[in-house]
Amino acid sequence: VWPLTVRDGKEARARVASMPGVSRLSPKAAAEAAKEARDLGIPLVALFPNVDGAIKDGVGTGATDPDGLIPDCIKAIKDAAPEIGVMTDVALDCYTDHGHDGVVEGDRILNDATLERLAEQAFIHAHAGADIVAPSDMMDGRVQAIREALEANGYSDTLILSYAAKYASAFYGPYRDAVGSSKALRGDKKTYQMDYANADEALHEVAMDISEGADALIVKPGLPYLDIVRRVKVRFE
Repeated sequence: VWPLTVRDGKEARARVASMPGVSRLSPKAAAEAAKEARDLGIPLVALFPNVDGAIKDGVGTGATDPDGLIPDCIKAIKDAAPEIGVMTDVALDCYTDHGHDGVVEGDRILNDATLERLAEQAFIHAHAGADIVAPSDMMDGRVQAIREALEANGYSDTLILSYAAKYASAFYGPYRDAVGSSKALRGDKKTYQMDYANADEALHEVAMDISEGADALIVKPGLPYLDIVRRVKVRFE
């Protein structure tokens, strides 16, 4: 999987200062990267958006724009290299002015209100041509909400890759710089991302996502939590 950070604007590439050698790509440049992936034998690219701060708001309206950055990139990639798979990130943090993955009211994340937004976002990505949607938000019940939305709209073959056990971590710093959410983030994400002190919670979260219709799972970050990767593999293989 080749992760690509994509951006609005005419400039083809914009360097990410905290990730040497990595650039944010325009939709056209992302399409060229997909052709390069094809030539290198890389079967799948994963898209992560960096959008203009002017379109960010409290509920991440830009995440559900059918003519937005990610749908544009999906279509450009599929036109240029249709055999390359496209995976998209499903979460609101790149589109919110508070930097959180869900709808916020005061100092609380509204889980159920967020599910509606995530389901719509996943549908829009699937409609644009995404092969895999990957919810990374860590809201409870989002896999089921997304699966129901996909099934109801004729996208039963679109895969769901769930960030089933995603830990609150400082390792995400460079990524948040790349997608432009680091400066916007208010507080932290410890109320909905996982606590490293409770390893058993990972097994509960994985079991829940499997029961709701996830096709594949991620433990994130991976290397610091190889014990969790092993427990999940042994338990659910």
